[in-house]
Amino acid sequence: MAYLRVYEPLSAFGEPTPDQLKKAVDAATLDRSTVGQREQCMWLKSQVAVPTRLLPAELANGKPAPSTGTDVLVLDPADVPGEVGPGPLVCPLELRARSAAALVSFLGDASPALAATVLEAGGVTAETVRSRTTAALSGLPKAAVHVLSTTWTVPLPWFALVDPAERRLVLGSGQDDPARELSWRISMSDALTRAAEARELVESTLGDSGPTRILEETERWLTNFDPGSAVELDYGGLVQLIADPILESDTSAEEVHSILEALRSGNVEQLAELFNELREYWSELAAREHFN
Repeated sequence: MAYLRVYEPLSAFGEPTPDQLKKAVDAATLDRSTVGQREQCMWLKSQVAVPTRLLPAELANGKPAPSTGTDVLVLDPADVPGEVGPGPLVCPLELRARSAAALVSFLGDASPALAATVLEAGGVTAETVRSRTTAALSGLPKAAVHVLSTTWTVPLPWFALVDPAERRLVLGSGQDDPARELSWRISMSDALTRAAEARELVESTLGDSGPTRILEETERWLTNFDPGSAVELDYGGLVQLIADPILESDTSAEEVHSILEALRSGNVEQLAELFNELREYWSELAAREHFN
């Protein structure tokens, strides 16, 4: 999984800061190298529990588990280029709410036969799913979750938010090293400015295309948060699939910005070449979803 995260100033979560959240921030038991394992653990616990939980980080009665208020990532403003803060900066995992949103989206897109099969296997009705997912989403402190995630790939429009030169690369001891990382951090003001500029450019040249819609949705999502927030684009677990030489030479962010420049200048040949290179690189990774 890859992630786009927002870290807000602690003050954005209310004054005075809730005691549970303050203690979780002071403890800071999670970091980006352990958060994927934590999410996997919560998912596994929800499925092996008796009875099986509809959503992770949820009790048998459908109420949120205590971890919903303590699972957070914490960031020092000094580790983010640009003006952010005041610190500390906090990103709640909100796994229960994110899972609820994903479940609603899946059932909405699935064929009636598939949706019915899933509901039957889970021993729940559509009405139960609606009430439980609504409860999970209504418990969010904001109108949006702080984390967007994708499997097997990174949406190319996300790279428009970052400064390619601010890449954070840690190879670690190998592909299985939890500390292995490829990420970028940017201030909210920079992310919003780049998102708006890219959206306007892509919309004026490509119309109402897939990239335009992703940029529009991402920009709208970012506006839900405090202006002093930080934004992080993180390859997450994808770095475990990419060998050292390929990860070191990854130029996806540079190429996306070159595509935007080619759109501005009308350089069709360069545009086609860059897009084909990116498509080949990311489609090869995405194909691994079907290896088994």
